[in-house]
Amino acid sequence: MASEHVVTAEQVVERIKKYVNEEQANFVMNAYEFAKQAHIDQFRKSGEPYIIHPVQVAWILADLEMDPATVASGFLHDVVEDTEVTIDQLRVTFSEEVAMLVDGVTKLGKIKFKSLEEQQAENHRKMFLAMAKDVRVILIKLADRLHNMRTLKHLPLEKQRRIANETLEIFAPLAHRFGISKIKWELEDTALRYLNPQQYYRIVNLMKKKRAEREQYLESVIENMNERLDEVNIRSDITGRPKHIYSIYRKMVKQNKQFNEIYDLLAVRVIVKSIKDCYAVLGIIHTAWKPMPGRFKDYIAMPKPNMYQSLHTTVVGPKGDPLEVQIRTQDMHRIAEVGIAAHWAYKEGKVVDQSVKLENKLSWFREILEFQDDATDAEEFMESLKIDLFSDMVFVFTPKGDVIELPYGSVPIDFSYRIHSEIGNKTIGAKINGKIVPLDYKLKTGDIIEILTSKHSYGPSPDWLKLAATSQAKNKIRAFFKKQRKEENIEKGRELVEKEIRNMDFDLKEVLISDNLQKVAEKFNFSNEEDMYAAVGYNGITASQIANRLTEKWRKKRDLDQELSLQDSVTELKAQTPPRKKEAGVRVKGIDNLLIRLSRCCHPIPGDEIVGYITKGRGVSVHRADCPNVDGDESDSRLLPVEWEGGPNERKEYNVDLEISAFDRRGILNEVLQAVSETKTTFTAVTGKVDRHKMATIHLSISIQNMSHLHKVVERIKQIPDIYTVRRQVN
Repeated sequence: MASEHVVTAEQVVERIKKYVNEEQANFVMNAYEFAKQAHIDQFRKSGEPYIIHPVQVAWILADLEMDPATVASGFLHDVVEDTEVTIDQLRVTFSEEVAMLVDGVTKLGKIKFKSLEEQQAENHRKMFLAMAKDVRVILIKLADRLHNMRTLKHLPLEKQRRIANETLEIFAPLAHRFGISKIKWELEDTALRYLNPQQYYRIVNLMKKKRAEREQYLESVIENMNERLDEVNIRSDITGRPKHIYSIYRKMVKQNKQFNEIYDLLAVRVIVKSIKDCYAVLGIIHTAWKPMPGRFKDYIAMPKPNMYQSLHTTVVGPKGDPLEVQIRTQDMHRIAEVGIAAHWAYKEGKVVDQSVKLENKLSWFREILEFQDDATDAEEFMESLKIDLFSDMVFVFTPKGDVIELPYGSVPIDFSYRIHSEIGNKTIGAKINGKIVPLDYKLKTGDIIEILTSKHSYGPSPDWLKLAATSQAKNKIRAFFKKQRKEENIEKGRELVEKEIRNMDFDLKEVLISDNLQKVAEKFNFSNEEDMYAAVGYNGITASQIANRLTEKWRKKRDLDQELSLQDSVTELKAQTPPRKKEAGVRVKGIDNLLIRLSRCCHPIPGDEIVGYITKGRGVSVHRADCPNVDGDESDSRLLPVEWEGGPNERKEYNVDLEISAFDRRGILNEVLQAVSETKTTFTAVTGKVDRHKMATIHLSISIQNMSHLHKVVERIKQIPDIYTVRRQVN
């Protein structure tokens, strides 16, 4: 997949004509015409017509040889979200199948969320649930994300980093788990370019320097291999395998190595006709060069859960350098490149029927999604999904030789609950490779596990929740306690909710009426109030969440009463506030002698557009006009027009919070502090942190006199090498 070349709709249709019939190709072309009309007046951030994006998405899907419904959905994937087109229109115009696929990738655009994080989590949960019905949803979403990453340069820096981080956390691991390596590698490399540009371009430059030398070496190795395979009449296709930038970066970070210490940059791939030839080639290579101990992996006999099959070995090459070799058949190579997409590969207009096999391959995904029914919110669901779906994995064996895949850090408890809930509940111990081990033993790839059970077991211990690594095991342990202690939890939960309502100063008899309780229980997806109280009792949901919902109507009434009271308070403020020195440097237009204070959430300074907000008992709070904590429009009776006062010679100082993002290198914090000191600016607080991508975030609180002074400080900080952004914070 070329990342720069822009294809046309006609090229997409020509591509799919290689594996579908004329009628199906026309169906796909009709989808393009429909999408083109729907997006006719829309443009991307780059200034290009919007329809270019759906065309590139459809091309990526056609390149994976996806079925006509999926390619058509690639053209149509944004029409519901970004135009007036509805799902019902797609159902009537195209098919139920296309409507379902488009709906699966459509974001929840008309629901109000508390935060961007909550919105993203809900969108992801919707996508995963749609994916459980039809995995093609994720293939469309991956194609959509891939093209968005290719054009990320047109977005602001802050958005680039957010999207790149989300790609690395969710979409690249998804592509890996579904075996689509040709998408996975590009997503990872592109994300790294935006998250850690310095390291990305450093690795690119280091690879370029030795490229000629590497290519010459690989040519001689490939020539040597071809001669040896020709001698035994094995036909093969041998190529150098490119090492991806992100995999090198990850190895450098994980193993704390420099680029020149990474020795497995040299790799070749041998593609042969049959499995028999794979093992024959392996023998020839091990005869020609000495294999390195512990570096042979047989993924043909034991395929990865994402269907990947290949033989991997590392040998000491002709010049004494490690040489990595992959050996596979042509079919294995296709699955390695496109993974689960291979199940929709068309042969003469008919999809390959592998539904039963596919269902077995997706069993791990179905198990993970079981957790969503018990997650209290979408953010909790996504955090658990990241642990189970996207962490590094270990592969262990049952005593019968079946392979079980678990997240890195799993213990025997996770294994027992993966086999069956009852086995988990009756677990009393475990044997690893024939030896009894404690239940907190961390499983390693290759371990053979035997779970010891007893029908007299009283069930799991509460401590198991701390030991278990998978959300599946934790969920089943919680389910056990929920069932065993329901009455106790109901009583405990009721007491906690009643306590919260009393703390809010509401009447229990007024709030805890049956209609209100049932209504709130249904909002949180509980069948009745007892289940809701029980959930509070076993910490499945917090008492404050339930109490807030139960008292919502009464809180709104109380707020309205307070607002009406505040409307009368301006007159009282004028009458009751004695003359005072104006310390804030701000005055209310048309009103004198009011108590005025600058808000601490946005720290306004002279030069900012400001607005006054009447508070209960604390006079007028002054905010920046763009402060998100000022909730109301111009018609809000609590808002007052305010303005800065004082001459240019006034030396009053104001507090400002700055957030600085930078590449974490030695001395970066000292340079920032030195730069600020040079502007004769006082610090009031300094904090900092570094993420796993070596990105530093520095928070500075400084005292400044006006907007000109602030600009001077910011510009001086921006002159420091490796500083990416400097911005004012709002708390």
